[in-house]
Amino acid sequence: MTTATQALGALHDPTRRRVLELMRSGERSVRELTDELDISQPAVSQHLRVLREAELVAVRPQGARRLYRINPDGLSAVRAWVDSFWDDALGAFADHASKETSP
Repeated sequence: MTTATQALGALHDPTRRRVLELMRSGERSVRELTDELDISQPAVSQHLRVLREAELVAVRPQGARRLYRINPDGLSAVRAWVDSFWDDALGAFADHASKETSP
């Protein structure tokens, strides 16, 4: 499975999207995320595992805790996949426009 496919699959879940939104401002511990979400700590850890496997988040140990942050490379794969549709649409538009202006 490609990184973009894994990432899109992981982002299908609204809780995982919320976890990413919470990390927009920087690193977060599992405890900090649990305090913001209406789910248990084991559930937060499970969501983080899926996000990590999809390469959307990275983890850094700090003493006894682990800090999670958004992995820009994983998001870049999703963006490249979405951009490929835009490239196709622009190409189709350019083809159509050139046919319209041809005599």
